[in-house]
Amino acid sequence: MSYPYLSDVIQAATGYALPLPLATFGLFVALGALAAGASFRAELKRFYEAGRIGPAYVNGLSRPPQEIVSDFIIIVLIAGVLGARLFHILDHLDQFFADPLGMLLTRSGLSIFGGLIFGTFAGMLCARRWRLPVTPLLDAAAPALMLGYGIGRIGCQISGDGDWGIAANMALKPDWLPSWLWAQTYDNNIYGELIAAPGVYPTPIYETAMALLCFALLWAVRRHPFRIGWLFSLYLLLAGAERLLIEQIRVNPVINLGSLHATQAELIASALIALGLIGLLLKRQRR
Repeated sequence: MSYPYLSDVIQAATGYALPLPLATFGLFVALGALAAGASFRAELKRFYEAGRIGPAYVNGLSRPPQEIVSDFIIIVLIAGVLGARLFHILDHLDQFFADPLGMLLTRSGLSIFGGLIFGTFAGMLCARRWRLPVTPLLDAAAPALMLGYGIGRIGCQISGDGDWGIAANMALKPDWLPSWLWAQTYDNNIYGELIAAPGVYPTPIYETAMALLCFALLWAVRRHPFRIGWLFSLYLLLAGAERLLIEQIRVNPVINLGSLHATQAELIASALIALGLIGLLLKRQRR
């Protein structure tokens, strides 16, 4: 069962129909942003106190970098949403040409990699404007990015925003695994799509679990002895590997480039893995 709005959650839990048209996906994105902001702020404070990053200069005034996190998150979040929508449109150009306005104004349809790319560039522009070094900033943001992503995917699952997988093969389900972890029909999903039983793979659940495990790993090794940039390289590797794995059971348009057949997400994930591996090799020397 899906709950696109907060009113749906309350009605299912209490039986009361309250006029609360707040999208559950948006609420979890906001929660993810708050959690990511707290992680980012803590890491920036640690970097600043250790002398690994200097103050930010905002309107000519010097401020500890952790004090500009709120402004930073707002700018990156807006850029990320715009990038996520743009990349989703590029992945579904036929739907866009059929209904441009509907595609622009829909409450669903966001590409995480579009958000990551646009958000990262927006963050780099902010760093340049505030005279902050980009590479330490990326290291400080690495665990936060993974944490925010994992929480945001909970919103995808609850709202049923279309980020589910292909039809589930029940013959492959292990006996010990609950059926709802293998297949779901996402009744009342925000798309209004009817999914035949037994259902599709609930990929947002898998992505949330993988993202939170990756966050735990990044948080555990954040005090690594290697050069600045090593942690963000590890983040790129993990983010790419996670998405490349999940794409094997996701429904996405395939891009045909000669003999190469892959989804947009698979191409970007492969590039992230390559960049992450190169970064890990180049930054493996001790500080």
